[in-house]
Amino acid sequence: MPHTTATLIRSLLCKASVLLFALVYAGFVARAQSAAADRIDFNRDVRPILSKECFTCHGPDASKRQANLRLDQRENAFAERDGKSAFVPAQPSKSEVYRRITSTDPDQRMPPIDSGRTLTKAQIELIRRWIEQGAQWQGHWSFIAPRRSPIPQVKDASWPRNAIDYFILSRLENTALEPSPQADKRTLVRRVALDLTGLPPTPQEVAEFLGDERPDAYEKVVDRLLASPRYGERMALNWLDAARYADTHGYHEDYHRDMWPWRDWVINAFNSNMAFDQFTIEQLAGDLLPGATNTQIVATGFNRNHGVTASGISEEYRVEYVLDRVRTTSTAWLGLTMQCAQCHDHKYDPISQAEFYQFFAYFNTTTDKGVENRSGNVDPLIKVESTELAATLAELKQQITKLEQARQRRGTMVGPDLAAWEHRLAANGGVQKLESPEGLHLHYPLDATTGKRVANAVGTHGHGAINGNASWTAGRFAEALNCDGKTYIDLGDTTDFERTDAFSYGAWILPTGGGAVIARMDDTAAYRGWDLFVTGRHVETHMIHDWPENAIHMKAKQEIKPDHWTHLFVTYDGSSKAAGLRIYFNGKPQPIDVTRDRLTDTIKTEKPLHIARRNPSAYFHGAIDDVRVYNHSLTPAEVATLADANPVAAILKIAKELRTQEQKLALLQYYLENHDNENRQLSAELDKFRARETEIRKTATEMTAMIMQEMKEPRTTFVLKRGQYDQHGPAVTPGTPTVLPPLPADAAANRLALANWLVSSSHPLTSRVAVNRMWQMTLGTGIVKTSEDFGTQGELPSHPELLDWLATEFIRVDWDLKQLMKQIVTSATYRQSSKISAAVFARDPANRLLARGPRLRLPAELIRDNALAVSGLMVEHLGGRSVKPYQPQGLWKETSNRGYEQDHGSKLYRRSLYTYWKRSVPPPNMFAIDAPTRETCVVRRQRTNTPLMALVMLNDPTFVEAARALAQRAMTEGVVNPQDRIALMFELTTARRPESAERDVLLAVYERQLGVFRKNNDAAMKLLAVGESKRDEKLDPAEHAALTTVASMILNLDETITKE
Repeated sequence: MPHTTATLIRSLLCKASVLLFALVYAGFVARAQSAAADRIDFNRDVRPILSKECFTCHGPDASKRQANLRLDQRENAFAERDGKSAFVPAQPSKSEVYRRITSTDPDQRMPPIDSGRTLTKAQIELIRRWIEQGAQWQGHWSFIAPRRSPIPQVKDASWPRNAIDYFILSRLENTALEPSPQADKRTLVRRVALDLTGLPPTPQEVAEFLGDERPDAYEKVVDRLLASPRYGERMALNWLDAARYADTHGYHEDYHRDMWPWRDWVINAFNSNMAFDQFTIEQLAGDLLPGATNTQIVATGFNRNHGVTASGISEEYRVEYVLDRVRTTSTAWLGLTMQCAQCHDHKYDPISQAEFYQFFAYFNTTTDKGVENRSGNVDPLIKVESTELAATLAELKQQITKLEQARQRRGTMVGPDLAAWEHRLAANGGVQKLESPEGLHLHYPLDATTGKRVANAVGTHGHGAINGNASWTAGRFAEALNCDGKTYIDLGDTTDFERTDAFSYGAWILPTGGGAVIARMDDTAAYRGWDLFVTGRHVETHMIHDWPENAIHMKAKQEIKPDHWTHLFVTYDGSSKAAGLRIYFNGKPQPIDVTRDRLTDTIKTEKPLHIARRNPSAYFHGAIDDVRVYNHSLTPAEVATLADANPVAAILKIAKELRTQEQKLALLQYYLENHDNENRQLSAELDKFRARETEIRKTATEMTAMIMQEMKEPRTTFVLKRGQYDQHGPAVTPGTPTVLPPLPADAAANRLALANWLVSSSHPLTSRVAVNRMWQMTLGTGIVKTSEDFGTQGELPSHPELLDWLATEFIRVDWDLKQLMKQIVTSATYRQSSKISAAVFARDPANRLLARGPRLRLPAELIRDNALAVSGLMVEHLGGRSVKPYQPQGLWKETSNRGYEQDHGSKLYRRSLYTYWKRSVPPPNMFAIDAPTRETCVVRRQRTNTPLMALVMLNDPTFVEAARALAQRAMTEGVVNPQDRIALMFELTTARRPESAERDVLLAVYERQLGVFRKNNDAAMKLLAVGESKRDEKLDPAEHAALTTVASMILNLDETITKE
């Protein structure tokens, strides 16, 4: 009994001790939390006040700074001046800032009364408490490299699904809020489909998800969506806003341009999951990458998306374009308002005007001009192929490759036939000479003539007239024309070759000086055309559209001998590339130097073809003989034949065992081309495919993209006084703001170095800005709400540790965007229901703490795309030229003399991403629903609600036609009664079945409208005639019209146009 009593007493004392400890600990935690809550944080509480109310006069802008006091720098803010300091830690009464903001003396009061600014009592109290607590200073958070915080501890460890959720839940628990339950599966699959593809899930996809009970069912949906080509289109939409992409130049003329190849590059980059660092580098400096591909050069169109004017002062607008590139680059990648430092030092962020123009210098060395008075793309350009043309050419290339391989195989199989032919040949006395190559278009032997006429030896066309005093000399074969620098032959309008045509040309020459051997070229500055030219002892050839920007120029490295006969010949394959040109001396291909290799436009000219003349200052000096022009590209063996460099007759006289490899190959080539029927058939077939390829290239619309291109000698950059283009201040060199990490000491002063700096692992902004945009896209608001401004005027991050964790994780996984998106959309945070209680709404109306899932109206493009998708009208063709769907008549005429020419057929039903974007008149049905004009970089669209939006969705032909097609879909998919048809339409648009009350309302509308249309067939037919898609004439018009009215109601439901 005593033992039991003692045990009981010890037990009670133990429990009491535990309880007492728990109470004491709880009190300690509560006091600690209260102290933490009472602790004033400089960046969170004080800097925003100083930035808004004080930095204008006491911030970074030296030109506006008063009393030489800076409150944005610690050293300055705490420095002592005349025995006073702006801030004295722990002593508000001795802090000059606090004394001034509380002063009742109008001459002492800060901010000054005439400034229109005033601090509230709450703001003054925050500053007082901060000083009292020791005035702990912090650098601006976004200029400090992100630090990877440990995953926070949470009470409810069962809720988080990945790291994101721990950060969110920790904040919720600290504010006594709970996360919402997971959204139902229908809502969730629709939400994630809209976010990752911009399109609603099909009923089949919804059913599959509902029926999949596996733990990873949702993850499989996410993986499928990320792998869809529609993903790239959805991701590209936001980037087009940032890149100010449009199909016109802007400004008052607003001419047409073709920048869609760049837009398609963006879509492909997202679909291929190009790492974001590479995505950055290629767009800012793809042209500067070693061995840059055409695709990488097209990517630089990012910084050619700005507007271009057709009138004004060229230098003024050239500077404006560079300023635009600075604004866009700094907003898109840095999240900074660098443009505020264009005219003076930034008033709020530590960016000086000189630093602004150092950044400006990176983009100030390109070759584009300020004023371009024409429609279409403007230099610098690169030639590109449309996806359709590329597919056709790829197919032809495949056929050509097969035939070339077949010819190669044939060459390995004819050994016995070649030996038999050689035996027969020897028995018949051998071969005296090779046959001349086929395809000879013009041939001028230039033998002596008594008149002024020179005949073409291979036809009745192309006869020439001698200008000057003709004299003749001993030639390579018979006579030759002696050219004295004044004599030339005019061959008239012949050899009208285009740059896509294959042709060959040349002659025998005995030079005493230089000049044009043969040329068809303009005399003007553009020098359009082609030639074969001798400069001193060097031989060169040109193919020119506009010299020197758009041309091919190449020169043989080896010199020719003066006073010796030399056979010069050029072959060209029609590829518009220097690689397709060859120069031969005496039948042997020469090593060459290429100085120009960008030919994208015609080389045709109205000037005649000349022998011995290019223009009045380029006559040939010496003798010319045997001029030939062929209408195809000769093979090396054929050129050798013309030069008599490797005659078969001479080879046949050499014993087989003594022949060189070159002689054996020449003999085999000759036999294949002239005596092997199978090879000749393959060659004929190959010529047909090559001709088809040439014809397609000739008839295809020339496609180019505007790109970035560096000047040979970079221009000097100056600080521009007050931002005026012609007011030069001190010269500056390329550089970045000192508040950010420096570039490596050995970095080049070009855009490539800048791009690499932006994506360096130590950069504090780029990764933060990127992940914040992805968060904004999926959760509705960025962790930093002001996604366009991470500077001191921007909003602080709602979850700073989460932002830094995501930024460092993004770099850790090698800038993998799909991985980032998957992490966000698979989090428990994202998967919450968006339903909200009154109590939670009162605590967090903007959902900044994320106690519920996102609920937002869809962007304008997605609203239209959803209507097309659920109606079955959408054409899911990836990429290509922009299209012109329905638009009210006369809109374009209001701003220019160019009218809108609407497209027809499938082009009416393509995704909104591909809609033609005219800057001065954006697509009205999207502009009314908050789409930007794309005149400037936009990274956060505004959200408004106006009657125009409802009017667009009720009356725009796209939406009316979509309602008709949706009704027709419901009537033709095996559903008979009106209730089930309405339910199907409802499910197609919202991914759920209607509740009975909702169905009853819609059914009542249907029956009422059916009565109206039964009495008025004309009204029914008028409604059903909207849009170009064909109506199923078998359907009852009244029923179809009535159901169309209901479909329109469903398409206009808040739930339809909202991501729930």
